[in-house]
Amino acid sequence: MFGISPLGWVHTLGSLPAIPAAIYMLARNGRIVPRSGSGLVYFISMLIGASTVFLVAHQPVSYVFGVLTLVLLLLGYGVGHTTVLGRATKYVETICLSLTVFLLMLPSVTETLTRVPDGHPLVTDLNSPLLHVAQGGLLLMLIVGLIAQIMSLRKQR
Repeated sequence: MFGISPLGWVHTLGSLPAIPAAIYMLARNGRIVPRSGSGLVYFISMLIGASTVFLVAHQPVSYVFGVLTLVLLLLGYGVGHTTVLGRATKYVETICLSLTVFLLMLPSVTETLTRVPDGHPLVTDLNSPLLHVAQGGLLLMLIVGLIAQIMSLRKQR
């Protein structure tokens, strides 16, 4: 179904819980909160998705996304356990984890539009205007979201 291999399903279903976990944390807290129940679900799910992309990827850019996601995820979750950055810790954590959401959603939206509905996908060409609008919308949400998160963190001081 949808031209996805069994390993592809492991990748897809393993990373899928990260989406509602991210939406929940962003709606409730305005950011990804690493040290929470939802944060743990997000971390594990993102780790599964980013790690398995190397086994299912067909495009070189997928490997870049996988490595970048893993680096940002580990940095975002690890920076809170150190005092090296001082007051900048929350900013680095928030920016890194917001970028992981973007790196999750960009291929998710692209893959969905190029596979659904099964047999007659909405997008058949990676240069499709619909795909570009969807990806541009995600980029706009990232930019607006990061600005709002940074402003919120500044007000909390």
